[in-house]
Amino acid sequence: MQLDYEWFKKKIWEYVGINLSYYKEKQMKRRIESLMKKNGFETFSDYYNALTKDQKLFNEFINYLTINVSEFYRNPQQWEILEKEIMPYILKRTKRPKIWSAACSTGEEPYSIVMLLTRFFPLSEIKILATDIDDDAIRKAKEGVYMKKSLEGLPQEFVRRFFRENGELYYISDEIKRCVEFKHHDLLKDPYPKDMDLIVCRNVLIYFTEEAKDMVYRNFNKSLVMNGILFVGSTEQIIMPQKYGLKPIKTFFYEKVMNI
Repeated sequence: MQLDYEWFKKKIWEYVGINLSYYKEKQMKRRIESLMKKNGFETFSDYYNALTKDQKLFNEFINYLTINVSEFYRNPQQWEILEKEIMPYILKRTKRPKIWSAACSTGEEPYSIVMLLTRFFPLSEIKILATDIDDDAIRKAKEGVYMKKSLEGLPQEFVRRFFRENGELYYISDEIKRCVEFKHHDLLKDPYPKDMDLIVCRNVLIYFTEEAKDMVYRNFNKSLVMNGILFVGSTEQIIMPQKYGLKPIKTFFYEKVMNI
């Protein structure tokens, strides 16, 4: 089975350009095996052959692989720090901050950023970049339709102002959608955008190997302006941030202090 999985990793790299070796093997292999079992496949080779012929199966695999679990204002106390301390700090340096929501999943995070920014700017002046490896997740993000549960942490003023309710579904307003530019991006191989004042990348790197994390943090350093801020997830505190030219300024917030 291990040889079969090594073959599968190689074929996925050739076919899709996703390097499964950068993901923690035990977790990733278990996730793929559960997906295989659900679809009635016993070997990685049979599953791979089916993926190349069945678009629905392929889309399910990519969506499952990229672990699209998100919600608005996930860990609300951290968003409060972003609003009350981090954004004012950034705005002392620039009145037009460049912001990137990396690995944005189905859009909850970049849309949360836009709503938070309405406390500083009119909507007409807000534009942020949001990227993900999963094109299906980006499509869902652009649609902007969410279950009630994903809005539980969001301030009620934003729910009332920016969503239309229809039963259990909530439709985000077009004026919020227009503030986000969505693009396909693979953190492990694509060029990073430049001169970012704030990068938000949360609850993604926990699935990466140490080698992959090292590469991503170095690229984040290059992507940030000097004194730019990296905002990470609740389980992703960076060990030895100085190695990446970063220093912690609040829990889960790191400032670029040096080019590496």
